[in-house]
Amino acid sequence: MADVTELRTSYGMSPVLAGFAGAGVLVVLLLAALALWSFCQRRYLRAQGRYKLRGDRYGDAEDPPYKFIHMLKGISIYPESLSGSKRIVRGAGRTQREGAPGMVLVDADNNVLDVPLQGARRGPERAPAPLRLPDAGESASPSPSTPASSASSSETEAAASAPIPVPVSSPPDLGSISLMVDYNFPKKALVVTVVGARGLPAMDEQGGSSDPYVKMTVLPEKKHRVKTRVLRKTLDPLFDETFTFYGVAYGSLPELTLHFLVLSFDRFARDDVIGEALVPLAGVDPGAGRVHLSRPIGKRNAQCESRGELLTSLSYQPVSHRLSVVVLKARHLPKMDVAGLSANPYVKVNVFYGRKRIAKKKTHVKKCTLNPVFNESFIYDIPPELLPDVSLEFLVVDFDRTAKNQVVGRLLLGSHGAPPSGAAHWREVCHNPRRQISKWHALAEY
Repeated sequence: MADVTELRTSYGMSPVLAGFAGAGVLVVLLLAALALWSFCQRRYLRAQGRYKLRGDRYGDAEDPPYKFIHMLKGISIYPESLSGSKRIVRGAGRTQREGAPGMVLVDADNNVLDVPLQGARRGPERAPAPLRLPDAGESASPSPSTPASSASSSETEAAASAPIPVPVSSPPDLGSISLMVDYNFPKKALVVTVVGARGLPAMDEQGGSSDPYVKMTVLPEKKHRVKTRVLRKTLDPLFDETFTFYGVAYGSLPELTLHFLVLSFDRFARDDVIGEALVPLAGVDPGAGRVHLSRPIGKRNAQCESRGELLTSLSYQPVSHRLSVVVLKARHLPKMDVAGLSANPYVKVNVFYGRKRIAKKKTHVKKCTLNPVFNESFIYDIPPELLPDVSLEFLVVDFDRTAKNQVVGRLLLGSHGAPPSGAAHWREVCHNPRRQISKWHALAEY
């Protein structure tokens, strides 16, 4: 026993004290983890406090940023952070069978928040009624049995003897798009329903059909881009999809414009652009209820007379065999956006040897300007004996997140195929080595 006591004393601590020390360390670690979690939770709640809702009104004077909610086939999805009350979805009829189209959205106080597009009542032995898309400016046509439809023989002879008018080329018919616009006052939400389109052209020449879908943007900010699902092999698609944008003041509706871009999906290449339609909300008042609209689809990217100018600077160093190309700036670029907004230009520089492209580079994108300043240089290693067969291509491109980027204009510098100003600039660079030569050039259509 004395030996055991001496052994414990040599270690300096009894087992009981060691157990208490270990428990104390665990308690300290647990308290530190709890304090860290509490700090992170408090910081998150503080960041979310600006957009907290009290009942159906915003607690702060500042409106929350735009939020869109996508409704597909009568099913609404609302973020839980926008309201403390729980959402309840109930049927529009007495009983809701599986797959019934009518759905009414109410809150916990049984107040109707939003009523999606009501479909036809579907019975067990009855097929659903198809949704009819109204034509733009649709009017009733006279019956063929009316007296106006029958023409006399004298009128027929006069019409036959009249000169045949020369046909005037008209823009191609790209169909029309139908939509509904509504406003939810309690939630400060703009509700847009893309009903469908009709009369679309066939982008697939072999199949004689298209795979259409629609991209929608709220102008003038161009920040909120949404799109519908793709419908396969149809020229009269019925989307019936609703997009809800939160934080839109009712007084700002006349300043907004809805931009619809109709495209055809292509699995193996870039999607084909069918056309676009603009719907200004200046003459639309959705405060009294849903407004049904139909707009014709027009061709995208109308041609402009002037393409603007580009300032470039070139210099060739014969000792190091280096060609220095500087893209300085551009001016008077056209407004390629159909809404008349400023462009987001950048420049692509392609180097060709004969007809083969041997190098490509591009500048940074300059946001919302028609007179961009780039000041970006590119260096290329080119032997002197190959210089006469080299040409430079400058493409000024308008960057667009919604669809394919548009080429604003083109500039070609070189000895072969270049315009007179481009050929003269290239000859001056070749005949004056080690000298930086800058010139303005008018952009041509690509």
